[in-house]
Amino acid sequence: MSLALFPLNTVLFPGCTLDLQIFEARYLDMIGRCMKQGSGFGVVCLLDGDEMGIAPEGYALVGCEARIIDFKQQDNGLLGIRVMGGRRFRVLSAQVQRDQLTVADVEWLQELPEQPLQDEDADLMALLKALAEHPMVEALDMGTDAAGQQSLANQLAYLLPFTELDKIDLLQLDDPQQRLDAIQALLDELQGELFA
Repeated sequence: MSLALFPLNTVLFPGCTLDLQIFEARYLDMIGRCMKQGSGFGVVCLLDGDEMGIAPEGYALVGCEARIIDFKQQDNGLLGIRVMGGRRFRVLSAQVQRDQLTVADVEWLQELPEQPLQDEDADLMALLKALAEHPMVEALDMGTDAAGQQSLANQLAYLLPFTELDKIDLLQLDDPQQRLDAIQALLDELQGELFA
């Protein structure tokens, strides 16, 4: 499966929304093609290099498909789009085209069926509800009702202030219970640092 990549300083998770400003020709062309074909593009986290200019070489090899759900011309004249995270994927190989757009051969990662929330997920669910009241989170319009462990894990991994590398590790975990356990461990570490 061939997928155009958009390396960003962020990690997108399935079911989560992200607002982007598009101004480089290669990405405007890519967005135009996606909208014509009703297809998505791949968001991968930059590990090295810049979002702008020549195609970066250092990016995570696990990413998330981005599907365009809204777009508008912004006051500054740039194209603003809102995307929703779709399927996770692994980059098998990639080529940089003449226009500096990176196109990758990807395989989709297996998504396990949604698992119901457990009693021990109550604290994390409460945390998600608290995060939802933050104006920046409200502006994303994601809705914060977790349908189960998978969506709870995805939303928390996306919204909490973990490092990009931690988020990439979380994105690679297939099992939602493992992802929730890893999030809890990262939260415990954060709390340890705050109260150290």
